[in-house]
Order: sequence, then C-alpha cells, then structure tokens
Amino acid sequence: MAVPKRKTSKSKRNMRRSHDKVTVSGMSRCPECDAMMRPHHACPECGQYRGREVVEPSDI
Repeated sequence: MAVPKRKTSKSKRNMRRSHDKVTVSGMSRCPECDAMMRPHHACPECGQYRGREVVEPSDI
C-alpha cells in the first residue's frame, strides 16, 4: 500500500490548495432597468428575463 514517506509541510499543502478558492460570479446589467443582476437569472428590480416579465418584482 502506498504511504507518504514524509509529512507534507504546510507550505506545500497550501501551494497545492492555491487554486481551490471560491470565486465571485460575474454580474451583468439588466437591459430593461440597468440594475445589476446575476447572469441567466431574472432581474431582482423589474422581474424581467430576456425581454419578458417572468416574476412580479415584489416577489423577489
């Protein structure tokens, strides 16, 4: 069975994990009301998605 010969140092462990961070998803502007919104989601301000109202703005 394969077993590590030496303990992995904190530096090597952290260097290996350097790419595992969580990134913030990008934001885009709503073409209807110009508010910031998540891509591929209904606008939280006006409730529109791709030019049509899909939810009531007060429901969000």
